[in-house]
Order: sequence, then C-alpha cells, then structure tokens
Amino acid sequence: MRNQVVVGMSGGVDSAVAAYLLKEQGYDVVGVFMNNWDESGGDGPCSAEEDFEDVRGVCKQLGIPYYSVNFQQEYLDRVFSYFLDEYRAGRTPNPDVLCNSEIKFAAFLDFALSTGAGAIATGHYVRKEERGGVHFLKKGLDGNKDQSYFLCMLSQEQIKNAVFPIGEMLKPDVRRIAEQQKLTVATKKDSTGICFIGERRFKQFLSEYLPANPGDIRTLDGKTVGRHDGLMYYTLGQRRGLGIGGLGGGSGERWFVVRKDLENNILYVSQGADSEQLYSRALRMKDVNFISGAPGETFACTAKVRYRQPDQQAHVKVQGGGEYIVEFAQKQRAVTEGQYCVLYDGDICLGGGVIEEVLYE
Repeated sequence: MRNQVVVGMSGGVDSAVAAYLLKEQGYDVVGVFMNNWDESGGDGPCSAEEDFEDVRGVCKQLGIPYYSVNFQQEYLDRVFSYFLDEYRAGRTPNPDVLCNSEIKFAAFLDFALSTGAGAIATGHYVRKEERGGVHFLKKGLDGNKDQSYFLCMLSQEQIKNAVFPIGEMLKPDVRRIAEQQKLTVATKKDSTGICFIGERRFKQFLSEYLPANPGDIRTLDGKTVGRHDGLMYYTLGQRRGLGIGGLGGGSGERWFVVRKDLENNILYVSQGADSEQLYSRALRMKDVNFISGAPGETFACTAKVRYRQPDQQAHVKVQGGGEYIVEFAQKQRAVTEGQYCVLYDGDICLGGGVIEEVLYE
C-alpha cells in the first residue's frame, strides 16, 4: 500500500490532472473528495454536490476508485469557529491558510495514512525539496499560480507525506493535458473566494452568524462623516460600500478605510488611494510557523502580506513569546491584522504567521 497515493480532488482541473499524472507514473491512485461544508438549508453557492459529480466523472475516466469523506465537524471546529472569532474581534482572517494546515494536510492526511497509503497529493502549485532529511516548500514554477502563501503553516511531517504533481508545470500546460485526455473538467473555471460564502454577498453571510454593531465613520482629525454597519464588515484599504462617496468638502478623492478603533467602535477614513495613513513600516506577527526551522533570531528575507503581492525586502527579528517583528525596506500599503505575513528565501517558503499588530511609526 505504500505505493498508494490518495489525491484530494476538488472537482477542478488541477487536482484531476494531478491524479492523471500520478497514475501515469505507476502509482496506485485513489481519489477523495473532501466535504467540508454543510450546504443544507442554504442557497447552495458552494455546489459541493456538483463538484463531487465532476470528481466522480474524472475518476471513472481515469479508472481509479473514489470516495467522499465528511470533514464538516473538523472544519467547523478548526477553521470556521476561528473565522468567526477573528471577525468578532474586528480583524480580517484568511480561512484558506487554516483550511490547508488543519483540514487538507491534517484531517485528510490522517485519514489517508490510516488507510495504509504512502502519501497524499493535491493540485497545489507548489514544489518540495529534501536536503539532508529536511523538507523544504518551494514556490510553484508558475509564478502566476504559485500557492505557497496558502501553505505557509505546514509542518515538516505534513510536507514529507505530500506530493505536488503539478508544481513544476504552468497552468496552460495543465489545461492542455486535461484537454488531450478529454477530461470532463478540462474547461471548468477555477474556483475563487471562500467556499462557504460562495456567491452570496459577504455582508449578508456574516450577518447570519454575528450581530452587527453600527458606529461612527470619522476622519483622522475627528470629523464624523457617516455611519458604519459594524467594524467586522470593513478592511483596511477598502473603498467600496462606505456610503460617503457624495460627501462634500475635502479633496474630492475617494474615501478609504485607514484605521479601525475596536475599543470605541469607530471606523476611520481618509481620502486618496495613496493616503500616507494607509502605509506602515513594520508589523508584529504571532503564531509563527517555520517550515524547515527558524533561520535565526534575526535575518533578512522577503515577505508578502497578501496573496499575489510581489515579494518585499524585509528584516525579521524575534520579539519573544513566539512573536516576531517584520520590518520592511519600503512602507507597505494596507497591511491588515488577521491576515498572514509569509516569509521567503528566494523560492523557498520559510513559513509565516498571523499579523497581530500593524506598526506605523
């Protein structure tokens, strides 16, 4: 059974091609669809049933067995509860990072290994490398699709037991293989956004779980310019949905969210996309994970504070208590508490942590 690889199949083209490539390489491949969210009673935006039908169709084409495994309770306990707690605290979490470390490479990995499989595989655009018994996570070869940001919280054991068949490939080549093999998902669009929200409006979804607490919208000099619906609905740098676009006076430029005062329930705004108040020089991060070991108590690297952001030159130093300070060579725009800061050494993902505090001075 050590030649068996269990592929986490989402119903998309990437995981389908990953399963195909592994079978071509001679592995005993099993497809597993992870059912992480209960759609009953909702408006069905996540289409898990349709995705599983796509998994079923691909697996039949490839001639491999397939299963659906229910991780709904694990997802509620390990991911969604954290998601709500963070929004309740006025922060902006990234559940996709937690879903990878707690579900896809934890609950799913445990399930796969319990069946006697030798490894799991996913359709992530990342690579891995082993040096002297140490496993390194590397960016995917396709810079436009690299997903190492979302895997920054993985451990040595998780990476050791995972394979990434399409990490060395470009997305157009993945599509081409799917078309050549006439896979039913060859032209299926990539999924975007958080699955459990789907196509519903974010504010509508969040209001179903958390009570809103309206308050004042003010400028940094203390002038009240409107009312907000609840701090949880806003993030730094946001310009849409503020309801103050027709406000007279000021520079005439668009308004942007620049601060959130949780204690006094005030949303602060400023005019202009390049408002100085949106930029910060450093951040403090907690719950820091180093995939292949910490490079030291202080070190230079590159970092990004959001997916798809170009790597930024940074200097990292330990603060104590498991927290680190990340100082950037250039000020960064709209760094957001609750998101992840991910560290790199070239194409190696060193790890990352949750942005606990944005340091402006």
